[in-house]
Amino acid sequence: MAKANLEKHPDEVARMFDDVGAKYDLTNAILSLGQDRMWRRRTRERLALRPGERVLDLAAGTAVSTVELSKSGAWVVACDFSQGMLAAGHDRHVPKVVGDGMRLPFRDGLFDAVTISFGLRNLQDPQVGLRELARVTRPGGRLTVAEFSTPVVPVFGRLYKEYLMRGLPAVARMVSSNPEAYEYLADSIRAWPDQEELARLINRSGWADCGWQNLTLGITALHSAIKPE
Repeated sequence: MAKANLEKHPDEVARMFDDVGAKYDLTNAILSLGQDRMWRRRTRERLALRPGERVLDLAAGTAVSTVELSKSGAWVVACDFSQGMLAAGHDRHVPKVVGDGMRLPFRDGLFDAVTISFGLRNLQDPQVGLRELARVTRPGGRLTVAEFSTPVVPVFGRLYKEYLMRGLPAVARMVSSNPEAYEYLADSIRAWPDQEELARLINRSGWADCGWQNLTLGITALHSAIKPE
């Protein structure tokens, strides 16, 4: 079984996600205690999608997030560099494209809105990915990044850190098709910047006016920004 490290070489990360595709949705639902469904819905609501808009769902995995976004009436394409993940979502009838988040296979200004859920953290260079997302977005278009973040209640934050170190890997060993991948997941969450630092990174990467909304006491945060006109 493949396990990436925090250097995040794209081939290693892609192979790791190929290995987890079969049980990915079930594992996420269990590890998040069912919060993943709410996080997807809130991402759709925060993007404020309108019928007919063109939307990119990057790092879409099995396309469960793409289906949620499509409830808005927008045209949404799932893009992921793991063919195994996209294949695991074969019964979700949305457009799917294999593509690297740091070299997106789309023309400039194609999309009205773009989003990446729990995938920016897996790019070898998140700033390059953010700039690519800006490139394929029209001026005035919107971005929402859903990503694990820093809990805002100190006592809860300590409990969450303990869960990442001990609880999450233990549960993954019982339900995941590649438990080692979830050791990487826990490591990558602990190494990820907090809400304010990520907002600054987004504003330095072709976007403006980035703000955020905490979900589940800051376990997850939705960062949203606009591409300047």
